Parts: sequence; structure tokens; C-alpha cells
Amino acid sequence: MRETKSEIARKIIIALDVKNREEARSVLESLPEARIFKVGLELFTAEGPAMIDLVKSFGKEVFLDLKLHDIPNTVAGAVKSAVRHSVAMLTLHAAGGREMMKKAVEAARETAEKENKPLPLILGVTVLTSLKDNDLQEIGFSDSSRNQVLRLARLAVESGIEGIVCSPQELDPLRAELGSGVRIITPGIRPAWAEAQDQKRIMTPEEAIKKGADFLVIGRPITRAPVPREAFSRVLKELQAAVEGA
Repeated sequence: MRETKSEIARKIIIALDVKNREEARSVLESLPEARIFKVGLELFTAEGPAMIDLVKSFGKEVFLDLKLHDIPNTVAGAVKSAVRHSVAMLTLHAAGGREMMKKAVEAARETAEKENKPLPLILGVTVLTSLKDNDLQEIGFSDSSRNQVLRLARLAVESGIEGIVCSPQELDPLRAELGSGVRIITPGIRPAWAEAQDQKRIMTPEEAIKKGADFLVIGRPITRAPVPREAFSRVLKELQAAVEGA
């Protein structure tokens, strides 16, 4: 079935990588067609859960990207709080281990059912897109970033996680390994007309969608464009062409 423009627009997650509420509101106001906005560590630390409410007040969905990584009970508690705020997506580090991820999944399901809240898509973060093989070696991982991503993705799925965050460079092996049932979210997305900045393992939106990404996290190429709405529209047109040509 052919996807609608709105469905394709939902594949683009706008990263609210800004410093405060006022800057976040400006981005939200400038991108009326966007459906999902990412609230990450910087903004959440500055403004707290009120940022979730702000995004929702615009009728948008929240991707809470805090990359939780702690002892199982602490992560489970944080997940319960996120569910109570009705976030659509939530990240944790797959490197936190099997028990941590299982506790997180259980906490989400129990809280959603008990408090009649929507069940968020819990995402396992594999290897950050800012890290390359030599960076991993420096912190004690002897394997390549690709093999480390596959290992952590398998562990996450075995633990009940239904979505994976990875570099677009790992899309091909992940799809081959996990099939089509697991959602894949890819940061490190840069249109051909944008600068790479601090992301190292990057890919264009069109390439990532063709390789099987479900969602693309895009920040500065859109939010810091002279006219963000035009930049969003440009990316959306690229995705429409990719989806229709698939």
C-alpha cells in the first residue's frame, strides 16, 4: 500500500538539539508538518519534563532520547516515569545488559496497562554515530563497530526490545540479521546538501530509507537552515521519491 505524505513525514524525527524552552518553541513553530520531535539530554537537563508537555501541546509526538544506562531497577523506574508522560519513543543503551533491558520492557508494559497510557517504542542504542573503530578500541572493545552493533542489537531483541538505534552504515547487516519486524532508527542522517558536522558514520535520507530505516533523526540540517520549513519539505520530497521508487 502506498504511504501517504503524512506517513512519510512521520519517518522524520526532528532533533530539538537546542539550549532552552524558547529555542525549542521556535523550532516547533517553524515546522508544522513535522510529526515527531526528539528531546535529548541537553534540553531535558535544562528544562526537565516540561519539554515533553511543550512538544505535546503542539500536537506532536515525543522521542525521549536520554539513552538510559544504569542498574536495572533505576532504569525501570525511569521508564515508568516516561510512560506516565506518554512519550512515543524512549532510548536506553543496549550495553546496559540483558537484565536491564528486560526490566525496562516489563516496566513499560506494566505501567502502560495499569495507568492506561500508550506503550512507547523502547529503543536499544547500539554504538554512537560519533564513534569509529579506533574510538571503540580506546575504550576496550576489540571488535569493529559493525560487529559490536550486531552483537548489541541481537541482545536487545532477545531481551524484548522492539527497536534499534544504529548508524545508517549498519542498516544492511542489521536488516539481514533481524528481518523486517524490528524498527530501526538512524541518526547520522545528512542530506547531500548539508555538512557532516560531528557525525562520522553518515548517510543521506534517501539512501537510509532505501536500505530499510524506519525513522531518520535529523537536526541541524533542518533546524538551523535559513528557512527550516523549506529544508524539511526538501527532505520530505527526497523520501517520497525514495519510497515511491522502492
